[in-house]
Amino acid sequence: MPQLVGKQVGPTGYGLMGFCTKNPPTPKEQAFKAMRAALESGANFWNAGEFYGSPDWNTQKLLAAYFKQYPEDAEKVVLSVKGAFLFPQMIPDCSPAGLKRSIDACLADLDGTHKIDIFEPARIDPKVPLEETLKYLEDEYVSKGIIGGIGLSEVSAATIRKAVKITKIAAVEVEISLWATHTLENGVAEACAEFGIPLIAYSPIGQGMLTGQIKTLDDLAADDFRRHYPRFYPENFHLNIQLVSELNELAKKKGYTPAQLAINWVKSLSKKPGYPTVIPIPGATTAERVKENNVDIDLTSEDLKKIDETLKKFEIAGRRYPDAVPIDG
Repeated sequence: MPQLVGKQVGPTGYGLMGFCTKNPPTPKEQAFKAMRAALESGANFWNAGEFYGSPDWNTQKLLAAYFKQYPEDAEKVVLSVKGAFLFPQMIPDCSPAGLKRSIDACLADLDGTHKIDIFEPARIDPKVPLEETLKYLEDEYVSKGIIGGIGLSEVSAATIRKAVKITKIAAVEVEISLWATHTLENGVAEACAEFGIPLIAYSPIGQGMLTGQIKTLDDLAADDFRRHYPRFYPENFHLNIQLVSELNELAKKKGYTPAQLAINWVKSLSKKPGYPTVIPIPGATTAERVKENNVDIDLTSEDLKKIDETLKKFEIAGRRYPDAVPIDG
């Protein structure tokens, strides 16, 4: 079993973003059933975010409501929270004042129901020296036991190597999926393996593309946020869907859902020589989908070979995020 901040977690984690970022948010009763299903499935590493939702209703407020109803579950959950990012302006604020504002807001929303086990600045702030950010978190929060550890999000290998000289890094969260393999090629995975840092893989089903449910752009609602992402632009979508189609066929032959194939491929990276522990954090808002995502499949060497051969045939078109969104790695 992998460990984060000295606590055991399941091989698959749980991303909470989808509960509070849609309009309307997921009904509380449905959300609670899904969250309980995650724990029953062994997915006890949960990932939340200050900007996952609105100040009135976000993942921290949802967690507070959940733990008040199920207080016995609080000690089972290892919680990571992203923050220090001004979402309306799409800019990070990792100054001491920005960090304090963010962490204090998240703790207030959690309302004493749970500690922040890992706090992650959502992006590196180019205006603030990395040492200033990490030292402040270490001295004012980790050393005082207010947060359990410091994580990094969407960073380069160079940033990781710089960060470990400043303080202990508990985890690095990056996008990893069958259509986002850049982390495995740009030195990030290598750096994490070298320093024994677990990789937290968000969007392991490619922002929904690898579920097999999106076949044309018409399958996305007119106001779906993904339409603003370059990989979903019409000139790129028709190219990218070809990879998805081939992977879906492989999943079908094996008797898995495409999502199960995608998530278990990410988990399989932990077994590769020279790779760190990799924990995917798929998000799901129903108990049924949570259970599906946590089915453990032992992909054979032949399966993995076929997947690698398929990946080599395609080059994903388009940037992962719109130009306005900062990416360090």
